[in-house]
Amino acid sequence: MLAVDRTLRWRRRVSGGALLAVALILLDPQAARAEPGVPLPPNELLTDRGRGDISDADRDFAVKVRLAGLWEIPAGEMAQEKSDDPRIQSIGRDIAAQHEALDKLVRDAAKKLDVTLPNKPNADQQGWLAEMREAEGEEFDRVYIDRLRAAHGKIFPAIATIRASTRNDTVRKLAQRTNQFVMTHMTLLESSGIVDFGALPTAPPPASATGSAAAAQAPKPASSSTPLSVAGSPVFTIVVVALASVALTVFACRHFMMGSRRRPYARQRGRYFES
Repeated sequence: MLAVDRTLRWRRRVSGGALLAVALILLDPQAARAEPGVPLPPNELLTDRGRGDISDADRDFAVKVRLAGLWEIPAGEMAQEKSDDPRIQSIGRDIAAQHEALDKLVRDAAKKLDVTLPNKPNADQQGWLAEMREAEGEEFDRVYIDRLRAAHGKIFPAIATIRASTRNDTVRKLAQRTNQFVMTHMTLLESSGIVDFGALPTAPPPASATGSAAAAQAPKPASSSTPLSVAGSPVFTIVVVALASVALTVFACRHFMMGSRRRPYARQRGRYFES
């Protein structure tokens, strides 16, 4: 009887844990795909009321997010149709589907912020799509992966700038979500194994990259409270040395004058040097 009770309690615990795991997955599908030990940003802690000043950079960011979807969705569809590589097909399908979700987010944000969004890709993006239409097989795979990887690398630092500096809560949340999408897309594209990393732009050298920061940390000019200096020596030290020299001169002169009055001492002193 005791063994039966233990078995029942064990089954209840296992079934309860399984139900909890399923509930968590349904509430947060991304948690099921997260890498172990890698936290997901808590997006729901950010407000999204359209409050806060919106800058020209914020508006430009929303436009760029919209433009990305306008060409990457059809590019992903072409990848599914034209590529012979199952991996490229899968990458194209995932990126296109995720851009449809991101496109909804940016359109919702634009309504709150009264930002006008474009309805067609820009000239460069149309040119990339034309390249893909003309390419076939492995050439298509190369064009698709390289064009998308370069585009994601270009917008990636812009997202970080907006996320760190915007005053508007809706733009802030959009930037955070966009950052997650772009990181995922870069990883998917690189998983193809055919990214030409040598063709990507290089980071600026450290001197130019940190020049503004170094200038901000440069010592300020000497204020009135800081001792002035002449030829690298503090004025205070020079004054002390000058006063000491004057004192020694006065002392020597007085000593000489007093010595000349004491003739016996002078004669003895003369005999001492003559011996």
